[in-house]
Order: sequence, then structure tokens, then C-alpha cells
Amino acid sequence: MTQLADAFWPSLVDRAPELLIALSARNRYLVLVAGRIDEWAYFLIGTIRLMAPDPFLFALGWFYGPAALRWMETRTPTVGSIMRTVEKLFVRFGHPLVVIIPNNYVCIIAGAAGMSPWLFGFLNLTGTVGRLVVIRIVGDVFSGPIDTVLGWIGDYRIPLLVISITIVAIGAAAEARRGRRELAALHLLEAQGPGAEPEDEPSAADAEPPPPGSTVDPEAMGDLDAGHDSLGATGSGTPGDDGPGTPGDVDAGPERP
Repeated sequence: MTQLADAFWPSLVDRAPELLIALSARNRYLVLVAGRIDEWAYFLIGTIRLMAPDPFLFALGWFYGPAALRWMETRTPTVGSIMRTVEKLFVRFGHPLVVIIPNNYVCIIAGAAGMSPWLFGFLNLTGTVGRLVVIRIVGDVFSGPIDTVLGWIGDYRIPLLVISITIVAIGAAAEARRGRRELAALHLLEAQGPGAEPEDEPSAADAEPPPPGSTVDPEAMGDLDAGHDSLGATGSGTPGDDGPGTPGDVDAGPERP
């Protein structure tokens, strides 16, 4: 829905502002339509649209915990850096973060941190309504410049539509390629199960030698015997009944008196 809003916003911003913020409640769209729709419609549509994905993201973190955080961190290097920063801040400022910036990262981290769903919902609703109030005030204060911008958009609607649709199409193609990788990552996340931790396979350098006096694995002794047999088979010696190169066929030299 966000892509539709980004593609057709030059046509929707003044002709169907309610539909525009229903498709995408970006700050720039909220500012442009703040003074052009009824107050109840602005707050109702804006609140529902802003909070719609948050419960699902919170549930993702709640049920999958560290695995969900790893999935978000591995999407892109930029996302990984943002996630690690938000995780550090959430330890000390978890409640204010949910109120001020309840974005995708904060919602997933709040769920993974085990925040109460009721507390999360209250903080999220409070922050969302507060955000809409601030944007509404900004729209009223700058109503003159906003009217000028909307007039300019109306004059150049067709070129702006062509540009916005082209940009969205290019972005959608790139998103589709990245989406295939993320789908594979989600399948892996589901296979790991809720709360799964990554398992690191021990390397040969990390292997510790057995302590003195410990019992040797019989399978390891079998592999050692097989190595000796192979070495004997390739060595020199006089062929005998036991086969070429066996220890019994090697000349041991004269016997001592």
C-alpha cells in the first residue's frame, strides 16, 4: 500500500487525501493533508494506519526473540547497525523509545525484550496520537506555504506522476530481488523455532586434546590402524603370504647370538 501512495501521491494529495494517508501515513503526507480533511478522520485514519503493523512486529520479537533480532540485523549492513544501536538504547530508554519512535526496529526489540503487550499498546497509542497532534499543529502553522506547495503540485501533476511512478517501479524491482533473500531467511527463522540460538560448529583449532590417562575412542583407534595398513601397503618389502609390504616380510637382519 505504501508503494501505491508513493506512486500516485501527486494525484491523491488534494483529490483524495483520506485515501492517501490510509495507504501511507508518512509524515510528509500527514503534513500536506492536515488542514484539508476533518479532524476526526485525520486522527482515526492516521492512528489506525500508523499502528497497523506494530502488533505483528511486536509478536515477531515476542515469539522468536533473539532469532527475530538476528533476522532484522542481517537484512542490510545499515539495518544491522541501526538495530544494534537501538538495542543498546532500549536497555535504558525502552519506554520513551516506544512512545517517541515506535518504528519497526523498536517494536521488534520491545517484543524480544519481553515488554508487557498491554504496556506496549498503551505506550504506542500514546506516542502515535501525540505524533499526529504535533503534525496537525505544524500543518496549521505552515498552512500558507503548504497551500503554495499544493498549488505547484496541481500545476505539474502529470510530470510528477511520471517521475514518482518510475521511482517506485525501480524500487519495487530492487525490493523483489531482496525479498527473495529475506523469504529464505524467514524460512530459516521458522525452522529454528521460537527462541532458537545460533549454533556455532567447533573448528579444528578449538578442539582440545584429550587429558592424560583418558580413554581413547575405539573408532579413532580403528582409523589409526587403517592408516598404518595403508602406509604398509605403499612401503617396500618382500612379498609374502600376508601380502606385499607387510611387516612380517621385511628382513629384520641377523639374529643376535
